[in-house]
Amino acid sequence: MSLQVQVMDKMKEAMKAKDTVALQALRAVKAAFLLAKTETGAQSELTEEQEIKIIQKQVKQRKDSVAIYLQQGREDLATPEQAEIAVLEQFLPKALSEDEVSNVVLATISELGASGMQDMGKVMGVVSKKLAGQADGKMIADLVKKHLA
Repeated sequence: MSLQVQVMDKMKEAMKAKDTVALQALRAVKAAFLLAKTETGAQSELTEEQEIKIIQKQVKQRKDSVAIYLQQGREDLATPEQAEIAVLEQFLPKALSEDEVSNVVLATISELGASGMQDMGKVMGVVSKKLAGQADGKMIADLVKKHLA
C-alpha cells in the first residue's frame, strides 16, 4: 500500500476521532503530494522514494519550527509542532542510531579509499544513497567530517 493511501486512511481516522493536530499534519502532507504530482515534468504517480522525501521534508520543517519556537520561549507553539512530527514519523522508515550510521560511514570511507576532506562529497553521496530515509543528512555530514578529519 502506497504512502499516499496510508495518509488518506489516517486522515479518515483523524476526522472520525476529531484529532485536529493529526488532521492538520496529514492535510499538509496530502497537499505536498498533490503539489509534487502537478509540478511540470513530474510523473503522474510518485515513487515510494519521492513520497518518503516529501514526508521527511515536512518533518524537517516542523523540527526547524520547534527549534525556533523554543529559542523564543514559545512552548505553546512548539507543542503542537512536536505532536505533528510524531504523526508524520509513523510513515517514515525506522531511523538508524548514530552508531549504526557511523558504521556505514566508516565502511564507505574504506570502500572508496577516502583519505581526507577533499573526498567528503564522494563519501556523502554514497552514504546518503545507502541511508536514504533512514538518517538525517546533517547527522551524516557531521559523522563524515568527523571520520575524514
